[in-house]
Amino acid sequence: MINKKTASPEALKLKMADLCARSEQCEYDIREKLRRKMLPIADIDRIICFLIENRFIDDERYAKSFTNDKMRFAGWGRNKIKQALSFKRIPSEIISEALQEIDSKEYNKTLFKAATTKARNLDLEEYDDRAKLYRFLISRGYESSLAVQAIAAIRRLNKEE
Repeated sequence: MINKKTASPEALKLKMADLCARSEQCEYDIREKLRRKMLPIADIDRIICFLIENRFIDDERYAKSFTNDKMRFAGWGRNKIKQALSFKRIPSEIISEALQEIDSKEYNKTLFKAATTKARNLDLEEYDDRAKLYRFLISRGYESSLAVQAIAAIRRLNKEE
């Protein structure tokens, strides 16, 4: 077994502050990183308190940033974003606030883009292909009703062409 060199709590505090200054991190992620370093829980709690007091960690800011990035760059829907934030132990009130800030026009545009990209390889007149597209959109975290509407809109566009 490899014996890992353990850093002092003070050095880890500075390292985590540097990490948080470079990118948004949530409390859960930092706590897990410190736990993997085999730090005592009391030291982990002190480091987390320092980071929160000095605004290196802010779960509300993290949730908004995460929501924005995952919707815009990864093409995720509300359900998948909500689930991912829940896994990171973000409080549900903060998750709800972050999801409410999603611009519905941009959200629908992202949904339609994902649906049309996937639909290029499918024949939407076939039930199996429509079901495949529906499952794809649901797996991306889009709401069922919006997925059905997007599929219907793409079918209408295809018939017009």
